[in-house]
Amino acid sequence: MSLLLLGIFIVFMIVGIPIAVSLGVACVAAILLFTEMPLSMVVQSMFTAMNSFVMVAVPLFILTGALMDESGVADRIYNFANACVGWIFGGLGHVAILTGMIFAGMSGSSVAEVASIGKMSINALRKKGYPVPYAVAINLTASMLATVIPPSILMIIAASVANVSIGQALMAGIVPGIIMGIIYMGYNYYYCKKHNIGDKAEFSFKEIARTGLIALPALLIPIILLGGMLTGFYTPTEAAGIASAYTMIISLFVYRSLKWSQIPGIIAKTARSTGTILFVAITAKPAAMLFELDGLPAKVASILVTLSKDPVVVMLIVFAFLILVGMFMDATAAIYILVPILLPAVTSVGVDPLFFVVILVIALAFGLITPPVGVCLYAASEVSGETIEKIVGASMPWFIITTFLIIFFIVTEKFVMIPVKWMFGV
Repeated sequence: MSLLLLGIFIVFMIVGIPIAVSLGVACVAAILLFTEMPLSMVVQSMFTAMNSFVMVAVPLFILTGALMDESGVADRIYNFANACVGWIFGGLGHVAILTGMIFAGMSGSSVAEVASIGKMSINALRKKGYPVPYAVAINLTASMLATVIPPSILMIIAASVANVSIGQALMAGIVPGIIMGIIYMGYNYYYCKKHNIGDKAEFSFKEIARTGLIALPALLIPIILLGGMLTGFYTPTEAAGIASAYTMIISLFVYRSLKWSQIPGIIAKTARSTGTILFVAITAKPAAMLFELDGLPAKVASILVTLSKDPVVVMLIVFAFLILVGMFMDATAAIYILVPILLPAVTSVGVDPLFFVVILVIALAFGLITPPVGVCLYAASEVSGETIEKIVGASMPWFIITTFLIIFFIVTEKFVMIPVKWMFGV
């Protein structure tokens, strides 16, 4: 039954049928052919998937990102990042990465980061003489950080599906995200020195203070989000609501870069993006139910155990599998389909469910920037006008670095989980 479901889903997806429709048709076919279950169960499970307070955070964080994109908040962040690290050789490359890290703490969406910061950063790098494919590659890679550093939309979804603490999952993305950003900056410095390209601005405390003061209202967003969640003052869902309301207020009344007339369009844009994600979510719920009924998680667990009982080896195998999945499948769909299958398998050999969620999200975030279906890759091509082939060629060193970083995270679980253990005492 599971093989038929997956087979129909993959075939339909290959021929171009939308993911949610493909998954829904596959579920109906499996139910009709292999069970006596009434189809009303499909509808009921879909309703259950959406009847979740946690999932309300998804559209609210998407709304926050859309407000930042439309209001020009990214411009203030970029100028502040330029003042902070623009004086290092290869300056604007470092600025692109640091801006990506800061923006990641606000939007939670890699696509939003490419669309807002990417275009501005690529144009700035081009004017300073950086090769355009390299400029696109560095911004593409930096966009991945928005899915790793909290508040990550994919991390919220994955934690919800895996039934682990969303707050702990978000915090667990901090160390990997910061390490990735630092290593990316290191490679940018090496590349610029080797090829004698890049720029270097004058270091100025005055400029840091000036741009920091202008950007301060925006920079308070991640502090408000993480501070409230860590202290338990509000839940991640409530934090998402506060973030969107705060972003709207500073855009309208502080920066005055957003008009009331733009808000209906932003809400409509948010609704379209949310509908795409949640449509996949509701069709994935009956699929997970059928996988459980068919015993697929137990079968996968038994296969993994025969390969190895070492948690690190099992996670490396899972990572290799996730890389392949991320290349061909939408990240949201992959979470809803794979978590019910893989989670029981990895926990059977002693892998922490929270750690599994973190590695899963990082691996699928990697899929957002890799061919052939990486949505951020196509977004970067669209905003830059550069061909996919040239972007992928320039991005290969970044892909290799990212692969080794994820392997490093897998073999150093305790190091990755330091913020969670320190903040939550688990």
